Amino acid sequence: MPMISLLEHTRTFNDSIAIISANKDYRYTDLHERSDQIAAHLLGDSQDLHEEPIAFLIDPSFEYTASQWGIWKAGGIAVPLCVLHPEEAMAHVLDDTDCLRVIASRPHIATLYDLCQRMNITLIDYGSLSAESLQRPLPDINPERRAMILYTSGTTSLPKGVVSSHKNIESQITALIEAWEWSGYDHILNVLPLHHVHGIINVLSCALWSGGCCQFLPRFNAREVWHIFEEGRVNLFMAVPTIYFKLIREWNEADPVTQQSWSQACRSFRLMVSGSAALPVPVLEEWKNISGQVLLERYGMTEIGMGLSNPYNGERRPGHVGQPLPGVQIRLVDEQYHDVQDGQAGEILVRGPGVFKEYWKKEEATKEGFTEDGWFKTGDIAVFQHSYYKILGRNSVDIIKSGGYKISALEIEDILRKHEQIEDCAVIGIEDLEWGEIVSAALVVKRDPVEIEELKTWLSKSLPSYKIPRYYIQIADLPRNTLGKVTKNELKKYFNG
Repeated sequence: MPMISLLEHTRTFNDSIAIISANKDYRYTDLHERSDQIAAHLLGDSQDLHEEPIAFLIDPSFEYTASQWGIWKAGGIAVPLCVLHPEEAMAHVLDDTDCLRVIASRPHIATLYDLCQRMNITLIDYGSLSAESLQRPLPDINPERRAMILYTSGTTSLPKGVVSSHKNIESQITALIEAWEWSGYDHILNVLPLHHVHGIINVLSCALWSGGCCQFLPRFNAREVWHIFEEGRVNLFMAVPTIYFKLIREWNEADPVTQQSWSQACRSFRLMVSGSAALPVPVLEEWKNISGQVLLERYGMTEIGMGLSNPYNGERRPGHVGQPLPGVQIRLVDEQYHDVQDGQAGEILVRGPGVFKEYWKKEEATKEGFTEDGWFKTGDIAVFQHSYYKILGRNSVDIIKSGGYKISALEIEDILRKHEQIEDCAVIGIEDLEWGEIVSAALVVKRDPVEIEELKTWLSKSLPSYKIPRYYIQIADLPRNTLGKVTKNELKKYFNG
Protein backbone atom coordinates (compact mmCIF):
# COMPACT_ATOMS: atom_id res chain seq x y z
CA MET A 1 0.00 0.00 0.00
CA PRO A 2 1.40 3.44 -0.90
CA MET A 3 2.73 5.63 1.90
CA ILE A 4 1.79 8.89 0.17
CA SER A 5 -0.01 10.82 2.88
CA LEU A 6 -2.35 12.77 0.58
CA LEU A 7 -3.63 9.61 -1.07
CA GLU A 8 -3.93 7.58 2.11
CA HIS A 9 -5.60 10.42 3.97
CA THR A 10 -8.32 10.78 1.34
CA ARG A 11 -9.34 7.11 1.43
CA THR A 12 -11.41 7.86 4.53
CA PHE A 13 -13.76 10.21 2.65
CA ASN A 14 -15.28 7.49 0.43
CA ASP A 15 -18.61 8.73 -1.00
CA SER A 16 -18.08 12.43 -0.37
CA ILE A 17 -17.90 14.49 -3.56
CA ALA A 18 -14.25 15.21 -4.34
CA ILE A 19 -14.43 16.87 -7.75
CA ILE A 20 -16.98 18.54 -9.98
CA SER A 21 -15.71 18.43 -13.54
CA ALA A 22 -17.61 19.03 -16.80
CA ASN A 23 -20.84 19.30 -14.75
CA LYS A 24 -20.37 15.83 -13.30
CA ASP A 25 -19.81 14.88 -9.66
CA TYR A 26 -16.95 12.51 -8.81
CA ARG A 27 -16.59 10.93 -5.38
CA TYR A 28 -13.36 10.09 -3.60
CA THR A 29 -14.01 6.40 -4.34
CA ASP A 30 -14.22 7.27 -8.07
CA LEU A 31 -10.93 9.12 -7.89
CA HIS A 32 -9.14 6.27 -6.16
CA GLU A 33 -10.60 3.63 -8.45
CA ARG A 34 -9.59 5.51 -11.60
CA SER A 35 -6.11 6.41 -10.35
CA ASP A 36 -5.56 2.76 -9.32
CA GLN A 37 -6.40 1.73 -12.90
CA ILE A 38 -4.00 4.30 -14.36
CA ALA A 39 -1.24 3.19 -11.96
CA ALA A 40 -1.74 -0.45 -13.00
CA HIS A 41 -1.49 0.45 -16.69
CA LEU A 42 1.65 2.51 -16.16
CA LEU A 43 3.29 -0.28 -14.17
CA GLY A 44 2.59 -3.00 -16.72
CA ASP A 45 4.88 -5.86 -15.74
CA SER A 46 6.92 -3.69 -13.37
CA GLN A 47 6.50 -3.56 -9.63
CA ASP A 48 7.54 0.09 -9.28
CA LEU A 49 8.27 2.96 -11.68
CA HIS A 50 11.21 3.96 -9.46
CA GLU A 51 10.77 7.72 -10.05
CA GLU A 52 10.28 7.56 -13.80
CA PRO A 53 9.12 11.02 -14.98
CA ILE A 54 5.67 10.72 -16.59
CA ALA A 55 4.38 13.86 -18.31
CA PHE A 56 0.70 14.55 -18.86
CA LEU A 57 -1.21 17.13 -20.90
CA ILE A 58 -4.78 17.29 -19.64
CA ASP A 59 -7.11 20.22 -18.98
CA PRO A 60 -7.91 20.92 -15.30
CA SER A 61 -10.42 18.18 -14.55
CA PHE A 62 -11.15 14.87 -12.88
CA GLU A 63 -8.99 13.25 -15.57
CA TYR A 64 -6.05 15.50 -14.66
CA THR A 65 -6.33 14.60 -10.97
CA ALA A 66 -6.70 10.86 -11.62
CA SER A 67 -3.64 10.90 -13.88
CA GLN A 68 -1.52 12.77 -11.33
CA TRP A 69 -2.55 10.36 -8.57
CA GLY A 70 -2.05 7.34 -10.82
CA ILE A 71 1.52 8.40 -11.58
CA TRP A 72 2.21 8.83 -7.88
CA LYS A 73 0.64 5.48 -6.95
CA ALA A 74 2.84 3.72 -9.53
CA GLY A 75 5.98 5.30 -8.07
CA GLY A 76 6.53 7.82 -10.86
CA ILE A 77 7.24 11.55 -10.91
CA ALA A 78 4.31 13.64 -12.16
CA VAL A 79 5.30 16.24 -14.79
CA PRO A 80 2.27 18.37 -15.69
CA LEU A 81 2.49 20.14 -19.05
CA CYS A 82 0.85 23.49 -19.66
CA VAL A 83 -2.09 23.36 -22.08
CA LEU A 84 -1.22 26.92 -23.22
CA HIS A 85 2.40 26.22 -24.12
CA PRO A 86 3.55 25.92 -27.73
CA GLU A 87 5.32 22.82 -28.97
CA GLU A 88 8.81 24.23 -28.38
CA ALA A 89 8.15 24.87 -24.68
CA MET A 90 6.74 21.38 -24.18
CA ALA A 91 9.67 19.89 -26.06
CA HIS A 92 12.04 21.52 -23.57
CA VAL A 93 10.25 19.92 -20.62
CA LEU A 94 10.10 16.50 -22.26
CA ASP A 95 13.74 16.63 -23.28
CA ASP A 96 14.96 17.98 -19.94
CA THR A 97 13.14 15.29 -17.94
CA ASP A 98 14.19 12.48 -20.32
CA CYS A 99 10.52 11.62 -20.43
CA LEU A 100 9.64 8.38 -22.24
CA ARG A 101 5.84 8.45 -21.79
CA VAL A 102 3.16 11.15 -21.95
CA ILE A 103 -0.52 10.85 -21.06
CA ALA A 104 -2.83 13.17 -22.99
CA SER A 105 -6.57 13.67 -23.10
CA ARG A 106 -8.26 13.38 -26.49
CA PRO A 107 -8.22 17.13 -27.36
CA HIS A 108 -4.44 17.22 -26.91
CA ILE A 109 -3.44 14.03 -28.72
CA ALA A 110 -3.08 15.87 -32.02
CA THR A 111 -1.02 18.58 -30.31
CA LEU A 112 1.57 16.10 -29.11
CA TYR A 113 1.51 13.43 -31.82
CA ASP A 114 4.21 14.77 -34.15
CA LEU A 115 6.40 15.93 -31.25
CA CYS A 116 6.31 12.54 -29.55
CA GLN A 117 7.05 10.81 -32.86
CA ARG A 118 10.17 12.95 -33.36
CA MET A 119 11.34 12.49 -29.77
CA ASN A 120 10.57 8.75 -29.69
CA ILE A 121 8.18 9.22 -26.76
CA THR A 122 5.20 6.93 -26.19
CA LEU A 123 1.97 8.94 -26.34
CA ILE A 124 -0.79 7.44 -24.20
CA ASP A 125 -4.40 8.38 -24.95
CA TYR A 126 -6.10 8.85 -21.58
CA GLY A 127 -9.34 7.56 -23.08
CA SER A 128 -7.66 4.33 -24.14
CA LEU A 129 -6.75 3.39 -20.58
CA SER A 130 -9.08 0.55 -19.66
CA ALA A 131 -11.86 1.34 -17.21
CA GLU A 132 -11.87 -2.29 -16.09
CA SER A 133 -10.88 -2.90 -12.50
CA LEU A 134 -7.26 -4.03 -12.39
CA GLN A 135 -6.47 -5.71 -9.11
CA ARG A 136 -2.75 -5.64 -8.46
CA PRO A 137 -0.46 -4.56 -5.63
CA LEU A 138 0.92 -1.04 -5.81
CA PRO A 139 4.41 -0.12 -4.59
CA ASP A 140 5.18 1.35 -1.20
CA ILE A 141 6.28 4.94 -1.71
CA ASN A 142 8.70 6.47 0.75
CA PRO A 143 7.72 10.11 1.48
CA GLU A 144 11.27 11.22 0.66
CA ARG A 145 10.93 10.08 -2.95
CA ARG A 146 10.54 12.56 -5.79
CA ALA A 147 6.90 13.28 -6.60
CA MET A 148 6.60 16.19 -9.01
CA ILE A 149 8.58 18.41 -11.36
CA LEU A 150 7.22 21.89 -12.08
CA TYR A 151 9.01 24.20 -14.46
CA THR A 152 9.63 27.76 -13.39
CA SER A 153 11.24 30.72 -15.09
CA GLY A 154 14.42 31.76 -13.35
CA THR A 155 17.36 34.00 -14.05
CA THR A 156 18.57 31.64 -16.76
CA SER A 157 17.06 31.70 -20.21
CA LEU A 158 15.28 28.33 -20.01
CA PRO A 159 12.87 27.25 -17.25
CA LYS A 160 14.32 24.95 -14.58
CA GLY A 161 12.63 21.83 -13.24
CA VAL A 162 11.74 22.21 -9.56
CA VAL A 163 11.61 18.78 -7.90
CA SER A 164 9.39 18.28 -4.85
CA SER A 165 9.21 15.10 -2.79
CA HIS A 166 6.02 13.65 -1.38
CA LYS A 167 7.12 14.94 2.01
CA ASN A 168 7.62 18.45 0.61
CA ILE A 169 4.10 18.40 -0.86
CA GLU A 170 2.57 17.09 2.37
CA SER A 171 4.26 19.87 4.34
CA GLN A 172 3.07 22.55 1.92
CA ILE A 173 -0.52 21.25 2.13
CA THR A 174 -0.73 20.80 5.89
CA ALA A 175 0.70 24.26 6.58
CA LEU A 176 -2.17 25.78 4.58
CA ILE A 177 -4.77 23.43 6.06
CA GLU A 178 -3.81 24.70 9.52
CA ALA A 179 -3.37 28.37 8.63
CA TRP A 180 -6.53 28.77 6.53
CA GLU A 181 -8.68 26.33 8.58
CA TRP A 182 -9.73 24.01 5.76
CA SER A 183 -12.45 21.44 6.50
CA GLY A 184 -14.62 18.87 4.78
CA TYR A 185 -17.34 21.49 4.38
CA ASP A 186 -15.21 23.52 1.99
CA HIS A 187 -16.07 23.82 -1.69
CA ILE A 188 -13.61 25.72 -3.87
CA LEU A 189 -13.76 26.84 -7.48
CA ASN A 190 -10.50 26.22 -9.36
CA VAL A 191 -9.89 28.56 -12.31
CA LEU A 192 -6.09 28.34 -12.15
CA PRO A 193 -3.69 26.49 -14.47
CA LEU A 194 -2.48 23.18 -13.09
CA HIS A 195 1.19 23.43 -13.95
CA HIS A 196 1.73 25.87 -11.07
CA VAL A 197 1.85 25.35 -7.33
CA HIS A 198 -1.05 27.82 -6.84
CA GLY A 199 -3.58 25.61 -8.60
CA ILE A 200 -2.08 22.23 -7.73
CA ILE A 201 -1.29 22.70 -4.02
CA ASN A 202 -3.22 25.69 -2.68
CA VAL A 203 -6.50 24.80 -4.35
CA LEU A 204 -6.74 21.19 -5.56
CA SER A 205 -4.60 19.35 -3.02
CA CYS A 206 -5.78 21.33 0.01
CA ALA A 207 -9.41 20.74 -0.93
CA LEU A 208 -8.86 17.00 -1.29
CA TRP A 209 -6.73 16.64 1.84
CA SER A 210 -9.51 18.25 3.88
CA GLY A 211 -12.27 16.08 2.39
CA GLY A 212 -13.78 19.07 0.60
CA CYS A 213 -14.76 19.55 -3.02
CA CYS A 214 -12.82 21.11 -5.90
CA GLN A 215 -14.95 22.37 -8.79
CA PHE A 216 -13.10 22.94 -12.06
CA LEU A 217 -13.62 25.70 -14.60
CA PRO A 218 -10.87 24.94 -17.15
CA ARG A 219 -11.29 28.17 -19.13
CA PHE A 220 -11.73 31.35 -17.12
CA ASN A 221 -14.82 33.36 -17.97
CA ALA A 222 -15.73 36.20 -15.63
CA ARG A 223 -19.50 35.97 -16.13
CA GLU A 224 -19.48 32.20 -15.66
CA VAL A 225 -17.51 32.60 -12.42
CA TRP A 226 -20.12 35.04 -11.13
CA HIS A 227 -22.91 32.61 -12.06
CA ILE A 228 -21.16 29.80 -10.16
CA PHE A 229 -20.84 32.12 -7.16
CA GLU A 230 -24.61 32.72 -7.39
CA GLU A 231 -25.32 28.98 -7.15
CA GLY A 232 -24.25 29.17 -3.50
CA ARG A 233 -22.15 26.01 -3.21
CA VAL A 234 -18.69 27.61 -3.39
CA ASN A 235 -17.33 29.08 -0.15
CA LEU A 236 -13.64 29.57 -1.06
CA PHE A 237 -11.96 31.24 -4.01
CA MET A 238 -8.30 31.75 -4.86
CA ALA A 239 -7.01 33.67 -7.85
CA VAL A 240 -4.37 36.01 -9.19
CA PRO A 241 -4.90 39.81 -9.16
CA THR A 242 -5.66 39.86 -12.89
CA ILE A 243 -8.67 37.60 -12.34
CA TYR A 244 -10.07 39.84 -9.60
CA PHE A 245 -9.57 42.80 -11.93
CA LYS A 246 -11.63 41.04 -14.62
CA LEU A 247 -14.37 40.08 -12.15
CA ILE A 248 -14.57 43.69 -11.00
CA ARG A 249 -14.87 44.88 -14.60
CA GLU A 250 -17.65 42.35 -15.29
CA TRP A 251 -19.48 43.49 -12.16
CA ASN A 252 -19.19 47.15 -13.17
CA GLU A 253 -20.71 46.37 -16.57
CA ALA A 254 -23.70 44.51 -15.10
CA ASP A 255 -27.10 46.02 -14.36
CA PRO A 256 -27.91 47.01 -10.73
CA VAL A 257 -30.09 43.97 -10.03
CA THR A 258 -27.36 41.60 -11.22
CA GLN A 259 -24.74 43.53 -9.26
CA GLN A 260 -26.76 43.14 -6.08
CA SER A 261 -27.21 39.41 -6.67
CA TRP A 262 -23.50 38.85 -7.34
CA SER A 263 -22.43 40.90 -4.32
CA GLN A 264 -24.84 39.01 -2.07
CA ALA A 265 -23.43 35.69 -3.30
CA CYS A 266 -19.96 36.71 -2.08
CA ARG A 267 -21.20 37.34 1.46
CA SER A 268 -21.41 33.59 2.15
CA PHE A 269 -17.74 32.94 1.33
CA ARG A 270 -15.48 32.21 4.27
CA LEU A 271 -12.22 33.03 2.45
CA MET A 272 -10.94 34.65 -0.73
CA VAL A 273 -7.20 34.66 -1.46
CA SER A 274 -5.02 36.57 -3.91
CA GLY A 275 -1.52 35.52 -4.85
CA SER A 276 1.18 34.81 -7.48
CA ALA A 277 1.64 38.56 -8.02
CA ALA A 278 1.38 41.73 -5.97
CA LEU A 279 -2.21 42.82 -5.37
CA PRO A 280 -2.72 46.54 -6.11
CA VAL A 281 -4.36 48.21 -3.13
CA PRO A 282 -7.07 49.85 -5.33
CA VAL A 283 -8.11 46.39 -6.55
CA LEU A 284 -8.28 45.10 -2.97
CA GLU A 285 -10.41 48.05 -1.90
CA GLU A 286 -12.79 47.86 -4.85
CA TRP A 287 -13.22 44.10 -4.39
CA LYS A 288 -14.04 44.70 -0.71
CA ASN A 289 -16.69 47.25 -1.70
CA ILE A 290 -18.24 44.81 -4.18
CA SER A 291 -18.00 41.55 -2.23
CA GLY A 292 -17.59 42.46 1.41
CA GLN A 293 -14.50 40.23 1.37
CA VAL A 294 -11.02 41.36 2.39
CA LEU A 295 -8.69 39.42 0.13
CA LEU A 296 -6.01 37.44 1.97
CA GLU A 297 -2.61 38.03 0.40
CA ARG A 298 0.15 35.48 0.74
CA TYR A 299 3.63 34.89 -0.62
CA GLY A 300 5.09 31.79 -2.16
CA MET A 301 6.94 30.35 -5.11
CA THR A 302 7.38 27.06 -6.90
CA GLU A 303 10.44 26.13 -4.85
CA ILE A 304 8.83 26.60 -1.42
CA GLY A 305 5.07 26.37 -1.86
CA MET A 306 3.67 29.08 0.38
CA GLY A 307 5.94 30.81 2.89
CA LEU A 308 4.07 33.83 4.26
CA SER A 309 0.41 34.64 4.72
CA ASN A 310 -1.80 37.30 6.17
CA PRO A 311 -3.81 35.81 9.03
CA TYR A 312 -7.09 33.99 8.49
CA ASN A 313 -8.28 35.50 11.75
CA GLY A 314 -6.80 38.93 12.26
CA GLU A 315 -5.75 41.99 10.32
CA ARG A 316 -5.13 41.49 6.62
CA ARG A 317 -2.90 44.42 5.92
CA PRO A 318 -3.04 45.80 2.35
CA GLY A 319 0.24 45.55 0.47
CA HIS A 320 1.68 43.06 2.98
CA VAL A 321 1.98 39.28 3.05
CA GLY A 322 1.74 38.65 6.78
CA GLN A 323 3.83 36.21 8.78
CA PRO A 324 5.47 32.80 8.23
CA LEU A 325 3.15 29.84 7.81
CA PRO A 326 3.36 26.87 10.21
CA GLY A 327 6.71 25.09 9.91
CA VAL A 328 8.27 27.86 7.79
CA GLN A 329 11.33 29.85 8.89
CA ILE A 330 12.07 33.23 7.31
CA ARG A 331 15.14 35.48 7.38
CA LEU A 332 15.88 38.78 5.67
CA VAL A 333 19.54 39.25 4.80
CA ASP A 334 21.88 41.69 3.07
CA GLU A 335 24.20 40.82 0.18
CA GLN A 336 26.66 39.17 2.58
CA TYR A 337 23.80 37.07 4.02
CA HIS A 338 23.86 38.88 7.34
CA ASP A 339 20.47 39.44 8.99
CA VAL A 340 19.09 42.95 8.51
CA GLN A 341 17.31 44.92 11.20
CA ASP A 342 13.54 45.34 11.29
CA GLY A 343 12.50 48.04 8.87
CA GLN A 344 15.44 47.40 6.54
CA ALA A 345 15.09 45.71 3.15
CA GLY A 346 16.67 42.31 2.66
CA GLU A 347 16.48 39.19 0.54
CA ILE A 348 14.04 36.55 1.79
CA LEU A 349 15.65 33.28 2.85
CA VAL A 350 13.40 30.31 3.60
CA ARG A 351 13.91 27.06 5.45
CA GLY A 352 11.43 24.32 6.27
CA PRO A 353 10.08 20.89 5.26
CA GLY A 354 8.14 22.34 2.32
CA VAL A 355 11.24 23.65 0.52
CA PHE A 356 11.90 21.74 -2.70
CA LYS A 357 14.39 18.89 -3.04
CA GLU A 358 16.47 20.05 -6.03
CA TYR A 359 16.53 21.52 -9.51
CA TRP A 360 16.21 18.59 -11.92
CA LYS A 361 19.62 17.56 -13.26
CA LYS A 362 21.14 20.86 -12.17
CA GLU A 363 23.41 20.12 -9.25
CA GLU A 364 25.30 23.41 -9.47
CA ALA A 365 22.10 25.50 -9.69
CA THR A 366 20.72 23.62 -6.69
CA LYS A 367 23.88 24.30 -4.70
CA GLU A 368 23.86 27.97 -5.67
CA GLY A 369 20.20 28.25 -4.64
CA PHE A 370 21.00 27.60 -0.97
CA THR A 371 23.28 29.13 1.64
CA GLU A 372 25.92 26.91 3.21
CA ASP A 373 23.67 26.35 6.23
CA GLY A 374 20.65 25.29 4.17
CA TRP A 375 18.53 28.41 3.64
CA PHE A 376 16.91 28.77 0.20
CA LYS A 377 17.62 32.08 -1.53
CA THR A 378 14.34 33.31 -2.98
CA GLY A 379 15.72 36.33 -4.82
CA ASP A 380 12.78 38.38 -3.52
CA ILE A 381 13.31 41.51 -1.45
CA ALA A 382 11.10 42.33 1.54
CA VAL A 383 10.96 44.42 4.66
CA PHE A 384 9.63 43.41 8.09
CA GLN A 385 7.81 46.21 9.84
CA HIS A 386 5.13 46.33 12.52
CA SER A 387 4.99 42.51 12.66
CA TYR A 388 4.20 42.07 8.93
CA TYR A 389 6.34 41.32 5.89
CA LYS A 390 6.02 43.47 2.78
CA ILE A 391 7.39 42.35 -0.59
CA LEU A 392 9.38 45.07 -2.34
CA GLY A 393 10.35 43.26 -5.54
CA ARG A 394 13.05 41.00 -6.92
CA ASN A 395 16.78 41.36 -6.80
CA SER A 396 16.70 40.65 -10.53
CA VAL A 397 14.91 42.78 -13.11
CA ASP A 398 14.88 39.73 -15.35
CA ILE A 399 11.79 38.22 -13.72
CA ILE A 400 8.48 39.73 -14.81
CA LYS A 401 5.27 39.02 -12.85
CA SER A 402 2.31 39.32 -15.20
CA GLY A 403 -1.17 37.96 -14.59
CA GLY A 404 0.08 35.58 -11.92
CA TYR A 405 2.89 34.18 -14.08
CA LYS A 406 6.59 34.60 -13.35
CA ILE A 407 8.20 35.17 -16.72
CA SER A 408 11.89 35.10 -17.57
CA ALA A 409 12.85 38.14 -19.65
CA LEU A 410 16.02 36.33 -20.69
CA GLU A 411 14.05 33.48 -22.26
CA ILE A 412 12.07 35.91 -24.42
CA GLU A 413 15.21 37.86 -25.36
CA ASP A 414 16.92 34.67 -26.53
CA ILE A 415 14.04 33.94 -28.88
CA LEU A 416 13.71 37.52 -30.16
CA ARG A 417 17.39 37.55 -31.11
CA LYS A 418 16.75 34.62 -33.45
CA HIS A 419 14.58 36.83 -35.66
CA GLU A 420 16.42 37.78 -38.82
CA GLN A 421 15.62 41.50 -38.50
CA ILE A 422 16.54 41.94 -34.82
CA GLU A 423 20.08 42.97 -33.94
CA ASP A 424 19.57 43.17 -30.19
CA CYS A 425 16.76 43.52 -27.67
CA ALA A 426 15.82 43.87 -24.03
CA VAL A 427 12.63 42.70 -22.35
CA ILE A 428 11.22 44.36 -19.23
CA GLY A 429 8.00 44.56 -17.22
CA ILE A 430 6.02 47.79 -17.26
CA GLU A 431 3.80 48.30 -14.20
CA ASP A 432 0.08 47.89 -14.84
CA LEU A 433 -2.90 47.88 -12.48
CA GLU A 434 -4.63 44.91 -14.10
CA TRP A 435 -1.70 42.66 -15.00
CA GLY A 436 0.85 43.64 -12.36
CA GLU A 437 3.42 44.05 -15.11
CA ILE A 438 3.08 43.96 -18.88
CA VAL A 439 5.80 42.21 -20.87
CA SER A 440 7.46 44.86 -23.07
CA ALA A 441 10.31 44.69 -25.57
CA ALA A 442 12.82 47.22 -26.84
CA LEU A 443 14.19 46.25 -30.25
CA VAL A 444 17.35 47.26 -32.08
CA VAL A 445 16.68 46.29 -35.70
CA LYS A 446 19.15 45.56 -38.52
CA ARG A 447 17.33 47.43 -41.27
CA ASP A 448 13.71 48.53 -41.85
CA PRO A 449 11.37 48.66 -38.85
CA VAL A 450 9.89 45.33 -37.79
CA GLU A 451 6.18 44.80 -38.44
CA ILE A 452 4.92 44.12 -34.92
CA GLU A 453 1.89 41.97 -35.76
CA GLU A 454 4.07 39.75 -37.93
CA LEU A 455 6.60 39.55 -35.09
CA LYS A 456 3.88 38.47 -32.64
CA THR A 457 2.80 35.73 -35.01
CA TRP A 458 6.40 34.59 -35.33
CA LEU A 459 6.84 34.56 -31.54
CA SER A 460 3.66 32.52 -31.03
CA LYS A 461 5.44 29.53 -32.57
CA SER A 462 7.86 29.47 -29.64
CA LEU A 463 6.11 31.20 -26.74
CA PRO A 464 2.72 30.94 -25.01
CA SER A 465 0.55 34.02 -25.37
CA TYR A 466 1.24 35.32 -21.84
CA LYS A 467 4.98 35.54 -22.60
CA ILE A 468 4.64 37.43 -25.88
CA PRO A 469 5.42 41.15 -25.36
CA ARG A 470 2.47 43.49 -25.73
CA TYR A 471 4.37 46.78 -25.85
CA TYR A 472 7.24 47.44 -28.29
CA ILE A 473 9.63 50.25 -29.06
CA GLN A 474 12.29 50.27 -31.78
CA ILE A 475 15.39 52.25 -30.86
CA ALA A 476 18.89 52.85 -32.22
CA ASP A 477 20.64 51.33 -29.21
CA LEU A 478 19.96 50.03 -25.72
CA PRO A 479 21.00 52.06 -22.65
CA ARG A 480 24.01 50.43 -20.96
CA ASN A 481 26.32 51.00 -18.02
CA THR A 482 30.09 51.26 -18.18
CA LEU A 483 30.38 47.48 -18.15
CA GLY A 484 28.13 47.17 -21.18
CA LYS A 485 25.19 45.74 -19.25
CA VAL A 486 21.72 46.94 -20.29
CA THR A 487 20.28 49.24 -17.63
CA LYS A 488 16.73 47.99 -17.61
CA ASN A 489 15.45 50.46 -15.05
CA GLU A 490 16.67 53.26 -17.32
CA LEU A 491 15.02 51.52 -20.27
CA LYS A 492 11.61 51.77 -18.59
CA LYS A 493 11.74 55.55 -19.12
CA TYR A 494 11.69 54.98 -22.88
CA PHE A 495 8.28 53.31 -22.57
CA ASN A 496 6.91 55.99 -20.24
CA GLY A 497 8.14 58.85 -22.39
